[in-house]
Amino acid sequence: MKILFLGDVMGRSGRAAITAELPRLRADWRLDFVVVNGENATSGVGLSPDHARAILAAGADAITLGDHAFDQKEMLQFIETEPRIIRPLNYSKAAPGRGARVFEAPGGRKVLVAQALGQVFMKRPFDDPFSALDAVLRQYPMGGMVQASLIDIHCEATSEKMATGHFCDGRASIVVGTHTHVPTADAMILPGGTAYLSDAGMCGDYNSVIGMDKVEPLRRFITGMPKGRFEPAAGPATLSGLYVETDDRSGKATKVEMVRQGGRLAQAEPG
Repeated sequence: MKILFLGDVMGRSGRAAITAELPRLRADWRLDFVVVNGENATSGVGLSPDHARAILAAGADAITLGDHAFDQKEMLQFIETEPRIIRPLNYSKAAPGRGARVFEAPGGRKVLVAQALGQVFMKRPFDDPFSALDAVLRQYPMGGMVQASLIDIHCEATSEKMATGHFCDGRASIVVGTHTHVPTADAMILPGGTAYLSDAGMCGDYNSVIGMDKVEPLRRFITGMPKGRFEPAAGPATLSGLYVETDDRSGKATKVEMVRQGGRLAQAEPG
């Protein structure tokens, strides 16, 4: 199976890049399944129903969220009506929506998509992500219940993301980190057959401070004083993410490549 994961969509620039480029990528790369992290797509904080619909219409099969899952209040109700949106497993026991779901890919193949929030350096305490993921992976084993599985681990600490990768090795097809908006260069297939990347980066303007227009972040760093709101940078966006090919019988990854399309970090397309 050919699977594409795209990192945090950042504001209008990121949404425009998804709308313009994802249909072409689906066709040119003959993708079977696409997951997009959309938690910063609306003004850099959260995801609105309208913007979720636009990302899905562009070719995403599933959208994952993150710690800003419900910053756009309309999502509290919309997520109950749109099963293709996945919020973190360990966000809150009272949170609407689902933290994991099995989707259908071409040929009747099944794909598990799940997301968990890390605990290290996060602004609020979340439940243990490891036990939450363990329960889901036990319920949907690769090579049996599903032909592939993707875990979006949304957290600050690289060490926690790496630990999640090793914890899921051999039980998930893909473990990919999100949240920091900075793409890492450690794409690999772990010993048990899981494709891993510490952070997919963002779909946004890299002439920025992690996707935000530079002026206000620089002012705060230099002077220690806020003056205005953070606003997403509006220049051309780079689509950043991970391309993985998996074996349908075992669910294990057979190929992994980082994706950098357009904007400032463009690179060659997977071949």
